[in-house]
Amino acid sequence: MATRTAAQKRAQAKAEYDAFLAVCPSRQLLDRISDKWVTLILCALGGGGSPRPGPDGSGEPRPMRYSELSRRLAGVSQKMLTQTLRSLERDGLLIRTAVPTVPVTVTYELTDLGLSLHGAVRTIKAWAEAHMDDVLANREAHDARDA
Repeated sequence: MATRTAAQKRAQAKAEYDAFLAVCPSRQLLDRISDKWVTLILCALGGGGSPRPGPDGSGEPRPMRYSELSRRLAGVSQKMLTQTLRSLERDGLLIRTAVPTVPVTVTYELTDLGLSLHGAVRTIKAWAEAHMDDVLANREAHDARDA
């Protein structure tokens, strides 16, 4: 049996990722990115959370401070926002930058990896907003049949 380098082993593992398999590590990533707070944070940092979006419904990606994110994401608790930002930083989807001012200025910004995911989650967010009336009507019709 031939010896493989670490890079060859990683390439082989990557080729074998299949989220339908219970042991596949990509399932953890799918679990992470399917979280509503992750989706909304990525959209906000990617420009889709801008109060004044561009003509296509999105603004330019830009850094945001914690307090700005907290205001933008109605209903998120301080604990959940902090945990989600930390997990996104750990996964390499965003970068946290602390500037030594009084008080310290901390901003969050999408990395290239985060930007590559932003387009997909922005599309899902837009789909949900555009089709919510249809979903609500279907739920109501379904519940009426079951009653």
